[in-house]
Amino acid sequence: MSKFAKMHGLGNDFVVIDGREGPVDISAPRARAIADRHTGIGCDQLILVGTSGKADVSMRIFNADGSEVEACGNATRCIPLFLGRDVTIETKAGLLDARLAGDGASVDMGAPRFEWDAIPLAYAMDTYSMPTSWEDLPAPAAVNVGNPHVIFFVDDLVSVETDRLGPLIEHDPLFPARINVNFAQILSDQHIRLIVWERGAGLTQACGTGACATAVAAIRQGLATGPVTVSLPGGDLEIDWRAGGHIQMTGPATFVFSGEADWERF
Repeated sequence: MSKFAKMHGLGNDFVVIDGREGPVDISAPRARAIADRHTGIGCDQLILVGTSGKADVSMRIFNADGSEVEACGNATRCIPLFLGRDVTIETKAGLLDARLAGDGASVDMGAPRFEWDAIPLAYAMDTYSMPTSWEDLPAPAAVNVGNPHVIFFVDDLVSVETDRLGPLIEHDPLFPARINVNFAQILSDQHIRLIVWERGAGLTQACGTGACATAVAAIRQGLATGPVTVSLPGGDLEIDWRAGGHIQMTGPATFVFSGEADWERF
């Protein structure tokens, strides 16, 4: 039996498993079974906290479809709340520093990357304003913030068919590792409205890395100045970034309930 907690960041929900006292074997089928909202516990992502030789703890992230991903901003904010203290976290995206702040946490998400092969894209192109698009969408930007994102700045977010265009773009051959798809509307130079089609999870109430990538792209293009409030369906995140620096993300995290489970039964 292993301890777990059900948590969420602005409605982006997680099953957080404590694997520090013993190994927990998470495969893609097992992650899908745990994430299933009808026959499992239910979540957008499964988070496995473990030991680390480089940081206070390690964190592995599995989407609801079973795929393992590099980063999840909302989950990262949950870890200091889960552990009850400030922590450094080893992830596939690198080392992250997460500190308790108010009703959530503030996280140093590291520096964004803009090189085409760091996104990654299938071939070289400008990521500031990509010379391509889909249907009536404007030319997007691409940013890697530990995981890959493409960002479309639109005039009217309500009119965008996010549930149809999201999976179409996620699986486009231009993105060999698939892509998180961000649809954003600039409300002011310090306020952005955002809807995210998350790779492997679909439309989500909130996406921390999506908020980071979108704010960075907006600041880079002169559409916004930091700090930026990013409003997602589940609530607001504060994102700050200066060119050449690290991204700072601040927002709430919520503990829902705790339990124990025998993961071999999933």
